[in-house]
Amino acid sequence: MTTVVAGPATGTHPARPGARPSDRGRTVLDIVVPVLDEERDLESSVRRLHAFLASGFPYSFRITVADNASTDATPQIAQRLAAEIDEVRTVRLEQKGRGRALRHVWSGSDADVLAYCDVDLSTDLGALLPLVAPLVSGHSDLAIGTRLGRGSRVVRGPKREFISRSYNLILRGALSARFSDAQCGFKAIRSDVARRLLPLVEDTGWFFDTELLVLAERSGLRIHEVPVDWVDDPDSSVDVVATAVADLKGVWRVGRALATGALPLAEVRAQLGRAPLAPPAVPGVPRAMPFQLARFAAIGVASTVANLLLFLALRGMLGPIAANVVALLVCAVANTALNRRFTFGVRGRDRAVTHQFQGLIVFALGLVLTTGALAVLGAVAPGAHLAVEAAVIVGANLVATVLRFVLFRSWVFRTRSTAAPLGKATAA
Repeated sequence: MTTVVAGPATGTHPARPGARPSDRGRTVLDIVVPVLDEERDLESSVRRLHAFLASGFPYSFRITVADNASTDATPQIAQRLAAEIDEVRTVRLEQKGRGRALRHVWSGSDADVLAYCDVDLSTDLGALLPLVAPLVSGHSDLAIGTRLGRGSRVVRGPKREFISRSYNLILRGALSARFSDAQCGFKAIRSDVARRLLPLVEDTGWFFDTELLVLAERSGLRIHEVPVDWVDDPDSSVDVVATAVADLKGVWRVGRALATGALPLAEVRAQLGRAPLAPPAVPGVPRAMPFQLARFAAIGVASTVANLLLFLALRGMLGPIAANVVALLVCAVANTALNRRFTFGVRGRDRAVTHQFQGLIVFALGLVLTTGALAVLGAVAPGAHLAVEAAVIVGANLVATVLRFVLFRSWVFRTRSTAAPLGKATAA
């Protein structure tokens, strides 16, 4: 990998009028703009970003153009900008990958806060100070722009909207993620946190953001979310299908690493994280139930969608009853495994077979509900439209889902607690 750096050797710039005294002589913010063959937009975007920061941004800054092996005039434009503007530098990498570029620049930066934004500047720059300020103050460890939060304003087509929301739903169900938007190209991280987390992030492409956020969240770090105004770039060169496939592979890899304990998250939490809070007990409500309900609901939604898709795909070959049985069986195995790990926190292989067997019993009850619903529909309305059948399946599955949670919590994954010592109250 060859790196060419242009611009001020120190990465700093003379103090600007109005800069805080504590910022003089050092760089508070290093904002990276990853680019690949962006000769058309690079200059206008960098000049616009620089003009915004120079016009009143309260912290010293640097703009780093990270060129990912461009083959057009992008490197020459970046070097010209770095030679002309004190606060701009450029780094050249001979390999592609946005994650690779961010890891390289962030690992070698001397700034207090590290950030990045997409070259198309789809995100309104007015959100930059709210993104950075909580990290400068020490209140938060990472910050992300969100297009899915309350107060966000987004302009994009229904296809991109559907893909984005579906991906974030998958993250919530598969990885128990609580952040709202993993893919918005507008993020920041404290440099001390980056130095600890970056060696644990394996992805070098578009999944880099998601992996970093999941590891940070599991390490007990605070992620600040900033609602943004965002306008989709219709000329974006991102291959949506290839990116989606790579992201799903990343979800599987990270989920497996978390399930097997391959990541040293306890060590990271001990060094950087915040100790878990012990919420007061609510009379009549077990302490873990709200979190279990949220995770169970996310997995249940994903299972219902998967069940419906499998049912529709198999109905023509197997008929409605057999298609429903096969779809339910496949989804039941996956549903039990996901709830075992993410909803009820059961790890390892101990009693895994027993749990799956009990899960199949729960599945059988759901099968009775859904099959019975289809049988009743066939008797009441023979030859009903496919949409009616699908609606009946969805409704019956919702009822089965409620029953599944009750049985999972009270029977399959019931905690075997030991007796409390005399004189000590048992936990709620």
